[in-house]
Amino acid sequence: MKLDVKIGKMQMKNPVMTASGTFGYGQEYAEFFDLSELGAINVKGISLNPMAGNPAPRICETPCGMINSIGLQNVGLEGFLSEKLPYLRNFRTNIVANVLGNTIDEYIEISERLDSEDIDAIELNVSCPNVKQGGISFGVDFLQLRKLLMAVRSVVKKKTLIVKLSPNVTDIRIFARTAEDEGADAVSMINTVMAMSINVKTRKSRIASMIGGLSGPAIRPVAVRMVWEVHNAVKIPIIGMGGIMTYEDALEFILAGATSVAVGTANFIDPISSLNIINGMREYMSINNVADIHDLIGGVNE
Repeated sequence: MKLDVKIGKMQMKNPVMTASGTFGYGQEYAEFFDLSELGAINVKGISLNPMAGNPAPRICETPCGMINSIGLQNVGLEGFLSEKLPYLRNFRTNIVANVLGNTIDEYIEISERLDSEDIDAIELNVSCPNVKQGGISFGVDFLQLRKLLMAVRSVVKKKTLIVKLSPNVTDIRIFARTAEDEGADAVSMINTVMAMSINVKTRKSRIASMIGGLSGPAIRPVAVRMVWEVHNAVKIPIIGMGGIMTYEDALEFILAGATSVAVGTANFIDPISSLNIINGMREYMSINNVADIHDLIGGVNE
């Protein structure tokens, strides 16, 4: 069975990768299975300088999911390149660097540096606030998104460029088309849905920063719908994510039009969930006489 797929210039042995922010820098999961089995590892978001993140509590469980407000805690660009990347390169898999910044200049500086490093793709986290434009997120203003992508695409010459789309918009297709028009090689979707949970005994939010991002199975039907909409609006590949727990969940995204999928919240429940999904997809294809995963992409019956 043929499971390999291609995202831009990045050739993946299978369509399963990990979602940024849920798999650390890979080392945290290496004791559980061989990371070389993955199609790709998408590391924790990388900012120009190290970030300490938000105050605790910053994670709470919800029905069919969780809310998090980690605050993009990370080791910074230099820390990633010197401390994390050398270890990751011990494994025969693709490395996707998730990039975040508060200004276009920060995105440019990080992306230009990574374009010459030993990684395979750059994923732009456009859910960060543009501090020079009143704090509005790049991912919810398509004009700001266009400016950002034009700038980053001009310095990213070698690596696959992926844009991670926010679901917190009226019509995600507009943002996907903007990404495609400005030269993105692929889009990944969806990021978390803004949410809040209140403890009625204390009358306080369960998250110190009041609101956070909802992930897990609760958002999967929303994510699948958005992937289907975008698949019918653009020609570039889609990396689908949002509550994938099993191989059946992953296949939903592929049938809706995703070329690849990313496993996120499931990693917190079962460290080998990504491996189980790969094996489950392979078994499904065998049972159903599907020779090539591409035969399933966008294959939902209408």
